Amino acid sequence: MKSLLLSLRDVLVSLKLTVVLLVFSMLLVFVATLDQVNLGIWAVQAKYFRSFIVYSRIGDLTIPIFPGGYLVGGLLLANLIAGHIYRWGFQLRKAGIILTHFGLILLLVGELLSGLWQKEYHLRLSEGETRSYAESFRENELVIMDITDPKFDDVVALPEPLLARKAEVQHPRLPFRVVPKAYYPNADLLRRTDATRPAVATTGFGTTLDAIPQPVTHREDQRNLPAAFVELVAPDQSLGTFLVSLQLVMPQDFTYGGRTWRIMLRTARAYYPFSLKLLKFTHDRYPGTEIPKNFSSRLRLQTPDGRDDREVLVYMNNPLRYAGLTFYQAGFENNDTTTVLQVVRNPSWLIPYIACALMSLGLLVQFSIHLVGFARRRRRAPQPAAA
Repeated sequence: MKSLLLSLRDVLVSLKLTVVLLVFSMLLVFVATLDQVNLGIWAVQAKYFRSFIVYSRIGDLTIPIFPGGYLVGGLLLANLIAGHIYRWGFQLRKAGIILTHFGLILLLVGELLSGLWQKEYHLRLSEGETRSYAESFRENELVIMDITDPKFDDVVALPEPLLARKAEVQHPRLPFRVVPKAYYPNADLLRRTDATRPAVATTGFGTTLDAIPQPVTHREDQRNLPAAFVELVAPDQSLGTFLVSLQLVMPQDFTYGGRTWRIMLRTARAYYPFSLKLLKFTHDRYPGTEIPKNFSSRLRLQTPDGRDDREVLVYMNNPLRYAGLTFYQAGFENNDTTTVLQVVRNPSWLIPYIACALMSLGLLVQFSIHLVGFARRRRRAPQPAAA
């Protein structure tokens, strides 16, 4: 057993493993770059870099074909740490290398934390509009709202994966169960033409519509439009099966227990304890051309308690950082009257900067150590005799 552990340790600290992992890293980046044409940037990140194993479909089979980014990066991290513990140790003359490697370790850890923690949303604001939430780029949610009180809506949001797993949900704020019957990650809605075939939906707009499954798209300029059939089951009766889809913009309301409810599938939202109002969007162009020179959003930031009430200007390379979020100027719509902000939450955003600073400092220290040593050896070297 001891010899086995020693053998594993020798493999882990070996330079050969470092070279193999670096080759795997280059192949991973190369193949992922080529596959980005087919999958788009988000799917490529998930498939190649934020996974332990890269899988591929061959016929009806899904088989592992290559180590993913988490596995390669994790082994590189372990290889580097083990090398310092068992092979190199600590030597003052290698302080720069140690500092550089520590920066590299921090960079790998930062990438892992970014993959786990980073969330990205978008916020669309027309001039004069105020919002306190942003919407996801790719995630959706089933929402069931109690809209009885005209002053506020009591909202229960269920994430899309629950629909995909057809997981039955009994939420404590709902007097009925939510039972997903069918889920399609991408579907078209067509008006029913075959009256002899019973509709899946028994109430709402879905009684006159069919959901036709479509291939899932990964293109950045296209979006999947999921649809699902959901039955609401109260203790005493079924309230019917609803068709929900992002294509159904009109709400579907119903009553139960003396209250009015609304059900819909919408883009997932992230709510914030402050609001942003678009005061003015500016789109400057170079004279005589349509080439953008600058676009910026003047916003009013307000908190409910009044502690913050100020104007901010967001433009290219000048994001707004507030409450752990970063708002980047990402685009515009509707003849320059609507701004699109990318909203990023990444608690580990400082780590790559610190890591790069440590690596730069380490290289500088190591260069200085070698420079001083070279100068000392040069001074001690015997001077050639005068002719």
